[in-house]
Amino acid sequence: MKWNLRLAAAQRDIWKSSQLQSMLADAGLTISAGKMSNLWSGQPVTIRLDDLDIICEVLGCQPNDLLAPEPEKARARRPASTYAPAAVAGEHPRIERRAGRTEPPL
Repeated sequence: MKWNLRLAAAQRDIWKSSQLQSMLADAGLTISAGKMSNLWSGQPVTIRLDDLDIICEVLGCQPNDLLAPEPEKARARRPASTYAPAAVAGEHPRIERRAGRTEPPL
């Protein structure tokens, strides 16, 4: 997901993180300078839904204005497809153990 806080704020004539930080504090969300810096100029790893509600309320926006999907990044994180080559006549097929969950017992 792409984080677009600065863009959403700029569209509402908010150009400084300190200005938004003050507005959020007035709405009941106190954010430290370090966390505000990460929200403003970084890509937060997590954000609380309660905090997202207040940010959206202050900016008059929807969550999809702040978060944009990046499906190409999600596809890039998928493991490469593995396949078992067909067995050659006279050879025993090689069975490879796969990592991850197995099927439940029947």
